[in-house]
Amino acid sequence: MNGIFFAFVVVSFFFAAIHQLNWTPVVGEKSPIELLGQSMIGSATDSVTLAISLIGVMALFLGLMKVAEKGGLLVIIAKVVKPLMIRLFPDVPATHPAMGAMIMNISANSMGLGNAATPFGIRAMQELDKLNTHKGVANNAMVLFLAINTSSVTLLPSGVIALRAAADSMDPAGILPTTLFATICSTITAIVVAKLLQNFWSSDKGTFSFQAHVRAQKRKENKADKGDYPLWVSYLALLSLVSLVPLTVLYGRGIAPWIIPLLMILLLGFGFFRGVRIYEAFVEGAQEGFKVAVKIIPYLVAILVAVGMFRASGAMEFLIGPIGNVTGSFGLPTDAIPMAILRPLSGSGAYGVLASIIQDPNIGPDSYVGYLVSTLQGSTETTFYVLAVYFGAIQIKKIRHALFAALSADIMGVAAAVFICSYLFLN
Repeated sequence: MNGIFFAFVVVSFFFAAIHQLNWTPVVGEKSPIELLGQSMIGSATDSVTLAISLIGVMALFLGLMKVAEKGGLLVIIAKVVKPLMIRLFPDVPATHPAMGAMIMNISANSMGLGNAATPFGIRAMQELDKLNTHKGVANNAMVLFLAINTSSVTLLPSGVIALRAAADSMDPAGILPTTLFATICSTITAIVVAKLLQNFWSSDKGTFSFQAHVRAQKRKENKADKGDYPLWVSYLALLSLVSLVPLTVLYGRGIAPWIIPLLMILLLGFGFFRGVRIYEAFVEGAQEGFKVAVKIIPYLVAILVAVGMFRASGAMEFLIGPIGNVTGSFGLPTDAIPMAILRPLSGSGAYGVLASIIQDPNIGPDSYVGYLVSTLQGSTETTFYVLAVYFGAIQIKKIRHALFAALSADIMGVAAAVFICSYLFLN
């Protein structure tokens, strides 16, 4: 992110300086350098205003998530997912700690609980490494888990909803159907690509190998634990999730206004009937939301100033304009390209770009571009960050096809987001 931030600033200053040298003074018109400086101050001010407006919405959603978490929703999701995970990861014993950590990571990601998902993900990688006889080389389970992690199905992109609400969106939750559609497509792609490509790396090249006793015990241990749901429940849940795709395509705009009210009723009702002290839990989560909103202010200031400079200098139009002329015909306009490019590189950077786009009065959160960039933020992941953190935690040097599988999922996520947003908001 250091390089990206510095590049934005340097390129912006370079373009503004060139325009300044070629600028002919006009009475009442500000010079390119003056516009650049004005943009810096304005962007810094706007970023703080945006963060303050986020406090209430972040407190609301994290409060609801805390109620769901205390009610055991993650545990329920984990039980539903486990029979499928056993079949996706046949080399990992069902009773191994790695399986539990992977399930909790995916469950947390699906609910938009990124802070909870990351520790589970790191723990999963550490446990998978214990099964790996070729240290420093990613095995098949590691690659598949990382690919799924970077494309995980997202049921509630609460951060994006909060940002859209802060930008005065008429329908902040309108991206839930589009995000679900895009993440289902990207997750399927991640699994298929990872499974197909694993056959191109043989074990004699030192790619991977599990302990012999693990393979010997696989059939014994890969059975659902007592208390887990049977396989048919997993298939039913999966079928229900997939069935949401045509509903999203056909009735997405009609469903969206109901989502936030129903979400509050269902999550609070779930917690209440599970014996959770919902008021205290909600307040606890809301306090966390307040802290998160305040904590992101420096990140927003940095990236919004850099992006504001990039736009004001004319660099964005010059560098991205030609690309937009090509991608625009496919539903990916110029204004959305920075988001599509930056999202795999930096979460905070992409978040700042999203904020700058939907706060732009010429675009807004409820335009086609506003819906598209919001969906991109909610349906794609910071691939390089996840790869660096998860593999770095266990000193993996040879990542095999992990990056290709993850980027394939990202590309599919972008394509799916463009398709569903074009269908719903351009027709």
